[in-house]
Amino acid sequence: MSIRTRSGLTGHGGLPGDAGGPGDGGGRGTPGGPSGTGGLGDTGRTGRTERRRLTRWAGACGLVAGALGVAAGELTAAAVSPSLSPITAVGGVAIDAMLPGVKDWAISLFGTSDKLAFLLAMCLVIAALAVLGGIVELRRKFTGLAGFAVFGIIGVVAVLTRAQSTTAAIAPPLVAAGLAVVFLTAFRNRLLEWMPRDALPGSTAAAGSSAPGRRKFLTSIGVGAAVAVVAGFAATVVRSTAIGIAQARANLVLPGPVTAVPPLPAGAALALPGIAPLVTPNADFYRIDTALVVPSVNPDSWTLTVNGMVDHEVEIDLKTLLAKPLMENYTTLACVSNEVGGDLVGNAKWLGWPVRELLALAGVQPGADMVLSRSTDGFTAGTPLEAMTDARNAVIAVGMNGQPLPQEHGFPARLVVPGLYGFVSATKWVTSLTVTRFSDEKGYWSTRGWSDHGPIKTESRIDTPRDGTSLKTDTVAVGGVAWAPQKGISKVQVRVDQGEWQDAVLGGGISKDTWVQWTIRLSPGAGQHELQVRAFDGAGQPQTDQVAQVVPDGATGYHTITVHTS
Repeated sequence: MSIRTRSGLTGHGGLPGDAGGPGDGGGRGTPGGPSGTGGLGDTGRTGRTERRRLTRWAGACGLVAGALGVAAGELTAAAVSPSLSPITAVGGVAIDAMLPGVKDWAISLFGTSDKLAFLLAMCLVIAALAVLGGIVELRRKFTGLAGFAVFGIIGVVAVLTRAQSTTAAIAPPLVAAGLAVVFLTAFRNRLLEWMPRDALPGSTAAAGSSAPGRRKFLTSIGVGAAVAVVAGFAATVVRSTAIGIAQARANLVLPGPVTAVPPLPAGAALALPGIAPLVTPNADFYRIDTALVVPSVNPDSWTLTVNGMVDHEVEIDLKTLLAKPLMENYTTLACVSNEVGGDLVGNAKWLGWPVRELLALAGVQPGADMVLSRSTDGFTAGTPLEAMTDARNAVIAVGMNGQPLPQEHGFPARLVVPGLYGFVSATKWVTSLTVTRFSDEKGYWSTRGWSDHGPIKTESRIDTPRDGTSLKTDTVAVGGVAWAPQKGISKVQVRVDQGEWQDAVLGGGISKDTWVQWTIRLSPGAGQHELQVRAFDGAGQPQTDQVAQVVPDGATGYHTITVHTS
């Protein structure tokens, strides 16, 4: 009797979770007692297991609460601010602050999927921070809630910095933070109704585990997660169709051009499988821009304003623009981030109104040398005034390959300026043209280490065979494209293993503003061979063999591949 009483006093023989008395050893419990815990060592392990389990569930509380908050914020944005949400605002700020080298790395690694990769990375970071918020809230009340509130403030600040910011756009980040706080509090309370109180760090409360509490907690977490998924999907759908942009585009009937391009000349396209098509389909045209989510611009309310160093401001809407004498032209566009041999280049037929005619209406004042175009998402590009007023086919485009501009390519209107890289000329979702000077204004990328004028360099690319291909023949059909907008291409040459340059056969092409296809048949013999290509512009000047990176004004060098023949 006395032994049992003493064991009970020490607290390690029969009561699970009892703290025990001072000086009691790990082996002084009652082996085989009702608790089955053995000694202090087993109790310690049990406590640590409970704490780990509680920590994991606390992280789940933060994750689900954060997901519900984000989904609610995006859903609210779909209703009151379709073109700007907390996620796109914070993402836009992050992209703006990104070092140019990081941006180049992302494009080289992910190509035109860089936006998707960035969004996924953002989601992972947000999820990790939400999990951390749930854990710290368990350990010290109100700390996780304060963290969620800080994220709401960050969201508001980010929204206020964006070009699309409105008073209504402030509401979504506040809704997101507020609901995240409410749900985290509710989930934490449910968790503590279920899990043993002594699992809390520093707690000396009596043990306890409630089956009803467990059911309530798991039900609330499960339902919360399901609601977050459904709400997130709904926000995506609603935001993409909130103002009927897709339908408005589908209903838009483009007028016929006053100046139409003739049919493609015979021999313009070469029939070698693997070569990029002479005209790039809209779905395959590259997309590189700073918009994390494709802007939704209502064509009925869209306007384009010309201001700055002009005699008087001019503003036109889409109806007025479509009534102007529109012209068609084929123009090859290239991104300055395109690596040698890269695919960030494409050729399309554009329908638009010459920019020079719009600028003439405003009356450009002496001393101006640049036009700063602005997109609805805040992006800016500084284009030499000369490129918009000379005889080249610089247009405010409304059509692409016979269709209204796709949303991802600038619907309802964008700029297309032949001969210049897109970062200084091809503003999508354009809303204003400010006539100014290079000494007074800088475009978006020109403030981040890139050049001001950005003329496209003469380049060539091998499309087929692909680098590293093994061919069961010693005769190789090689082909690709070459471009030098505003100059044209006069010759393309290929060489094998640093040998003599051999002339390729050129396709007829379309104009000096478009790329041309080329082919050549080589018989290098069996073995591994290096193939290189170079192009000559319309004046007979060869592209440079000097290797340069994309920063600050475009990559240069010969596209080089390796093939194995047998």
